[in-house]
Amino acid sequence: MDLLDDEPAGNTPEYSVSELSGAVKRMIEGEFGFVRVRGEVGRVTRPRSGHVYLDLKDDRAVISGILWKGVADRLQTLPEEGMEVIATGRMTTFPGQSKYQIVIDDIRPAGMGALMAMLEKRKAQMQAEGLFDPARKRALPYLPEIIGVVTSPTGAVIRDILHRLRERFPRKVLIWPVAVQGAACAPEVARAIEGFNRLTPGGALPRPDLLIVARGGGSVEDLWGFNEEIVVRAAAASQIPLISAVGHETDTTLIDYASDKRAPTPTAAAEMAVPVRLDLMGWVSDAGTRMTRAMGQRIEVRGQRLRDLARALPRPEELVEGPRQRLDVLGDRLPGALQRLVDRRRLRLSEQAGSLRPSVLSRAIAVERSKLADRGARLSPALERLVLQRREALARRADRLSLTPIRREIAAQGERLDALTRRMEQAHTGRIAQARQKLEAVDRLRETLGYRETLRRGYAVVRGDGALVTTREAAARASVFEIEFADGTLTVGGGADPERPKPKPAAKPKTPPPEQGSLF
Repeated sequence: MDLLDDEPAGNTPEYSVSELSGAVKRMIEGEFGFVRVRGEVGRVTRPRSGHVYLDLKDDRAVISGILWKGVADRLQTLPEEGMEVIATGRMTTFPGQSKYQIVIDDIRPAGMGALMAMLEKRKAQMQAEGLFDPARKRALPYLPEIIGVVTSPTGAVIRDILHRLRERFPRKVLIWPVAVQGAACAPEVARAIEGFNRLTPGGALPRPDLLIVARGGGSVEDLWGFNEEIVVRAAAASQIPLISAVGHETDTTLIDYASDKRAPTPTAAAEMAVPVRLDLMGWVSDAGTRMTRAMGQRIEVRGQRLRDLARALPRPEELVEGPRQRLDVLGDRLPGALQRLVDRRRLRLSEQAGSLRPSVLSRAIAVERSKLADRGARLSPALERLVLQRREALARRADRLSLTPIRREIAAQGERLDALTRRMEQAHTGRIAQARQKLEAVDRLRETLGYRETLRRGYAVVRGDGALVTTREAAARASVFEIEFADGTLTVGGGADPERPKPKPAAKPKTPPPEQGSLF
C-alpha cells in the first residue's frame, strides 16, 4: 500500500481552483464577448446598490443576468418579471459561486406586444388597488387663481397652453420644467406633482389650484414615462385637481386613468382649466340685468300688497285702548294679590316646618342609605360586566395588532437586558472581590489581635482545676494547673510529669480569645 502511494501521478498538470476558474472565465469572455439573447424575464432583484439582478429564461434553460447601476439609470424601460426582452451584453463567469452570467449593456422589450402586455398587466394591478376609481376623482375648480403646469419648458406645448389661457381668461401660471421623454421623465414628473402639492397655500410661492401635466404626441416608447408606476401613484395621491394632457387624442397613458380629468390635447386642457372671459362677462351682465329687473318687479308687487293690507288695519289708538284699561285694573288688584300669596306661602311653610323632626330625617336618611346600598350591590356586577366587555374588545383589537414592532421592542429590550446583566455580573464580581479582600484583611487582623499571637510573644494562659485562673486566690485554691503555651499545654500538680509537655491538639478550630484571663 505504501508503494502504491509513492508512485508518481503521471504527467497530468495540476491546477488550483483559482487558476481553473480564471481559465474558464477567459475562455467564455473570449468566445462570447458580444451576444444578444431573447428570453423571458424571471426573478428580478434590485438591492440598495442600484444594480439590477435578473434571470433570462425560456422553456428549457435559465441564464443569470446583471445590469450595473449606470446602465440601469440610462434605460427608458426597466425589465419586469414576465416581460419578453432582447438583452445585449457579454458573457462572463462569477468564480465566487461557480456560475456563468451575462453582463447586460442594453435591454429592450421584444416588440410592441411585450410593451402592451406589460402595460395591460400594470393597468390591471393599479385598477385592482383602486387608483382608477371614479369615486376618488375631484371636480375641477371653476376659475382657478393659479395653474401649475408640468411639462417641458422648451416645447410647443407650453406655448399653446399659455396662448390659450391668455385668449380665454388670463391666469397666473407656475411652470415646473421636466423631461417628457427618456429615463429621467418618470422621476421628474412625479417629483413635480409632489412638489406642487407640498407648497403652502398663500405662501411666498403659492400653491396652485389646478395642475396640468402635458406633453405632445409621440410613439409608445416616447410616452412610456407617463405609464410608470411612480407617476401614476403621484397623480392619484395629488390633493390638487389634475388634468392629464399627454399625447394626442388617440394616445392613452396610465396617468390619464389616475388623473381627475383627461384632455385630448394640451390646448384642450387649457380650455378645460378656465372659462371664456368674454362669455363669462356677458353672462354676468345679462344675469345682473335680469336680477335688477326681477328685484324691481318684486319690490313693486310687495309695495302694492303692503298698501292693500294697511287699509284693513285699525288705528294705533284703538289697538292700545283695551290693553291700557286691562293694565289699570290689574294694577289695582296687584297689592291685595301679593298679600294673599304671602299669607298662603307663610301658612304652608308653618305646616311643613311642623313635620320636620329628627325621626323623619332619620327615616329619610335610612331610605337613602338603603337605596345607596342597593345601587352599590348592583354596581359591582355592572363593573365586572363592563370590564369583561372591554377585555373582549381589547382582545379583538389585539388580534389585529402587528407583532413586528413588539418583537423589535422585545429584541431591543433583550439586548439592553443582556448589557445590564453583563454590567451587573461585572459589578457583582467586583463587589465580591472587594468583600473577600476586606474579609481577608479582617481575618488577618483577628489573628493578629487574638490571644494565640500573644502566646507566641512569651505569654501563657493558666487554668486551675479546669477553670481559668485570673487571681492569686484562685491559684491558691487550685490543686492542678494547666498552663497553655504557644506550642502546647503543660499540666502541673496532681501527679503529672512536669517535664513532659502535653501534646498539641491536632486540627483544633480557631476559637475566640477568652473574655477574661491571665497572660504570663
